[in-house]
Amino acid sequence: MKSAFHPKPLRYPQSWSELPGGDELKQAIEGVCDDLSQRVFGYNLVKLGNLSSEIKLPGCAIRNQVAQTQTAIENSSLISYSDNLPYIENSIDGFLLTNELDFAQDPHEILREVDRTITANGYVIISGFNPYSLTGLARFLPIKKGNILHQARFFSAGRIKDWLQLLGFEIVEHRHILFSMLFASHHKGQPAAWQQWCSRYCPWCSSVYVIMARKRTYPMTTVKPKWKVKPRFSAVGASMRDAASRVNGN
Repeated sequence: MKSAFHPKPLRYPQSWSELPGGDELKQAIEGVCDDLSQRVFGYNLVKLGNLSSEIKLPGCAIRNQVAQTQTAIENSSLISYSDNLPYIENSIDGFLLTNELDFAQDPHEILREVDRTITANGYVIISGFNPYSLTGLARFLPIKKGNILHQARFFSAGRIKDWLQLLGFEIVEHRHILFSMLFASHHKGQPAAWQQWCSRYCPWCSSVYVIMARKRTYPMTTVKPKWKVKPRFSAVGASMRDAASRVNGN
């Protein structure tokens, strides 16, 4: 598997307002994540990262939602790095990572920490920027070069799925949202009919994708062999012993 480690730390966003079209982007991701989070049950859910901490999940059944951030911001309830989670093994029922991997220096380590601390059959929701969209292509152009979106790594949805499956996760759902170029300034969002048309006929060009995966743990059971060991020697029958005694008597 190709390494995703970046040699230098990336510029990390403090809030959605630092991204172009941040409000529209946040609302679109928030709506999808809130819908998917209704399938998550348990006691603890962690919103991992600064961007995730601002996402509200009113439809989620889990009430203990921890907003873990790298710096002290308004919505944070715990300050810690995403690649070194301060939780014991099998203690978190759900994770929310909204574009956290796009600004991570070592996304593999973050997912390994998620895998270590998540419960059996726990859920993880991940959103990311699509490298094959207009936004993904525009990042190579000299458009708003000072914007933090140029720092994003734009991992493809297929690559994220491969990482999750290697860790024993099952992909539950994959959604495509925001069919617009995020570097451009939008005073109004794209029409809903346009978004639905693109989602149906060309989902591959969405600027953002959302993946929901579930941890699968299969118990190990002993498999009994179908074959039986045959003895090397067979017991001597009574008729043979009688015959032998008659020969000795003679």
